Amino acid sequence: MRYLVALVLSVFSQLAFAQEWEDQQVFNADAAGQMLRIISSTDIALFAPIIEDFISDNPDTGVEYLVTGTADIDQIFRAAPDGFDVVVSSAMDLQLKLVNDGLAFRLPDISYPSWAQWRQSLFAFTSEPAAIVINKAAFAGYQIPQTRQELIEAIRARPDTFSGRVGTYDIRKSGVGYLFATQDARATETYWRLMEVLGALNVKLYCCSGAMIDDLVDGRIAVAYNVLGSYAEARVESRDTFEVILPSDFPTTMMRTAMVSTDAPNPEPAAAFIRHLVALQSQENDDAIQLPRLNMQPNEIERATIALEPALMTFLDTLKRRRFVAEWENAVIQE
Repeated sequence: MRYLVALVLSVFSQLAFAQEWEDQQVFNADAAGQMLRIISSTDIALFAPIIEDFISDNPDTGVEYLVTGTADIDQIFRAAPDGFDVVVSSAMDLQLKLVNDGLAFRLPDISYPSWAQWRQSLFAFTSEPAAIVINKAAFAGYQIPQTRQELIEAIRARPDTFSGRVGTYDIRKSGVGYLFATQDARATETYWRLMEVLGALNVKLYCCSGAMIDDLVDGRIAVAYNVLGSYAEARVESRDTFEVILPSDFPTTMMRTAMVSTDAPNPEPAAAFIRHLVALQSQENDDAIQLPRLNMQPNEIERATIALEPALMTFLDTLKRRRFVAEWENAVIQE
């Protein structure tokens, strides 16, 4: 039996290392010390300055940075938790469940606000809103929507303009997309009406924010719904092309989080990396780091920020998820 278990774990581990990553990069490859392995949903362009800042303080440590989708991160990491040192994801609910399932290492020496961490194992380091991002050319001469209801009215009024040119997450494949969808549905019934309208207009479905922003900038779509605003804001060279809208009816803000694997091959530098992320919150702004940091003033925390709490895992229940996805498919996949 022990041999069989070992064989299964070995196969899972090999599958994880054979993964075709969306992107990957090795930093400080010639480091004399350990090579830190980070699996993350954050694009290299956005995260590289943080890694480089860490390496400047830890020159003997190298970093292998592997990028994939939020849902894939959860599956890959669970299959081989000993294959990675640090897990970074925008899917707060999936991250919280990893901690609750005993897959995250506790770092009790880190002093951090209770609202920005969970069980001294999961640490938030950005605060990022879900946004509606529009291609300005598609709205030239028209009122720009500021709420979900206004978005519904705007795209229904001009179906020829928006048919096949609105994008959002495929919540069946995107962890953060599923998180945003469930939070929207809890907050307002308008969400389901919007999904029906998008379905009728042959909405395009995406795995991630970066792909949506690429198509928006190139004019292949005119509206991206629930995209991470930080990804759009980082596209400095294209800002004349689009506008980022934070819906005034109900803004949703997630916190990007990081944790150390309980089976991390390099636990000490992994813990040092988390401490570095935490330390960045109290440092002066670095223009090279484009990811927005946390607002560390508790009295100024946005009410719309998704909280790190057990209720976050409600929609991860198998039956609840199945029902939610089925309702979403009925609205969006209108064939």
